[in-house]
Amino acid sequence: MKVLAVDDDPDIIEAVGICFALRWPEVELVQAPDGNSALSLFGIEQPDVVILDVGLPDISGLDVCSRLREMTDVPIVMLTARDSELDMVKGLETGADDYITKPFSHLELLARIKAVLRRSSVGALGTNEAAFVQGPFKFNFSDHTVSYDGVKAPLTPTEYNLLYHLTKNHPNVVQRRTLLAKVWGREYIEETEYLKVHVQRIRAKFAAINPNFDPIENERGVGYRLNLQQTADTEV
Repeated sequence: MKVLAVDDDPDIIEAVGICFALRWPEVELVQAPDGNSALSLFGIEQPDVVILDVGLPDISGLDVCSRLREMTDVPIVMLTARDSELDMVKGLETGADDYITKPFSHLELLARIKAVLRRSSVGALGTNEAAFVQGPFKFNFSDHTVSYDGVKAPLTPTEYNLLYHLTKNHPNVVQRRTLLAKVWGREYIEETEYLKVHVQRIRAKFAAINPNFDPIENERGVGYRLNLQQTADTEV
């Protein structure tokens, strides 16, 4: 496996390198000191995971994250000294899969990377069962695609996994803690902002296809459900 670590602080790069050397020696670590180098190296090295600092000397790590998301679904873990909730939300909104604040422990870093890799393995959720279809909404379990009116929604693996669990439980509400545990892992059950941001991102992607379709309904204080009543109303 190959990891691209992007940080202008040589001490951080050294700490990440020691972490993998001691606890995951099979990992090949590629280093980039700034955002432009990271974007160039990504195309050359094709890493499996990106560890990305927010405060880079040339362009913002958030901008790097956004540009990477335009070309890849590779997991991105933001690594930064900024620990406010607003900063975390900004990172997730630009496409980051996880967020770690400095200083960090080796165990925390490894746990987060393994978690994003697990979430990116959407094949574990794939089955040969028939597609779920209601009106213009189609969830294809075999090829991991979701579409509306025949147009595929460009979902990331995490977004796909989230919608997968809502679809499998339709028309029931799925509790927030249950979704966090199933999609992110039990260690994330208190990270409600992760869930809120990804729900917003899914809604935005379907709105780009049809602004009148909102695929997720919020059951206040409980959780979320797949919102297909509007498609049923259309069919009547």
